[in-house]
Amino acid sequence: MTSAPTTTATRTATIRRVRIEDAARMRALRLEMLADSPLAFLETVAEAAARPHAGYAARIASVSEGPETAQFVADPGGRLVGHAGGTVAPDEPGLTVIYAVYVTPAWRGNGLLGALMDEVAAWSRACGRPELVLEVVVGNDRAYRAYQKLGFVDTGVRVPHPRFPALRELQMRRPA
Repeated sequence: MTSAPTTTATRTATIRRVRIEDAARMRALRLEMLADSPLAFLETVAEAAARPHAGYAARIASVSEGPETAQFVADPGGRLVGHAGGTVAPDEPGLTVIYAVYVTPAWRGNGLLGALMDEVAAWSRACGRPELVLEVVVGNDRAYRAYQKLGFVDTGVRVPHPRFPALRELQMRRPA
C-alpha cells in the first residue's frame, strides 16, 4: 500500500493526517463539533464527554495509518480547527465515505473545507478508491452549497438520518 499523501498547508493551518499525540486536542475538537452541529454526527456531547481519554487515544491510533480509515485535521499550531474522515465503503471497494467533517466557525469560508477534502481525496486515490461520497442532512443548505462548490453532486438518494429517523440525509458524490 502506498503511504498517505504529503501534508499540505492552507493559510495558517496545516492539513495532515491525525497522529496519536493529537488525542487530547481531538477530544476537544470532537466536543466542539458535537455542541456546534449536533445533527451532523452520530453521538451526543454527553456520550463523547463520557468517553475516557484512553478511548480517544485508541481511536486516534486506529485512524492514524493504513488504507481502511483515516482522519485528517486542520492544525494551526494550537487548538485543532477542522476535521474530516474517510473510510472504505463496505459495498463499493472503489468508494471512500467521508464522515465527521467540521470546520470551527471562526475558520469557515477561508478554504479550509476544500483543503480537508483535498487531503481525504488524495488519500482515497492513493488507496485505490477513485470516488468520494458523503451525506448531508436535508435542509442544511450551508453545507450543501459548500460541498457543491467543491464538486460534489446530489445523487438524488435520500436516506433516514441514522440517529434521528424523522430527518433525511441526501447523498453527494464526486471523483476523488
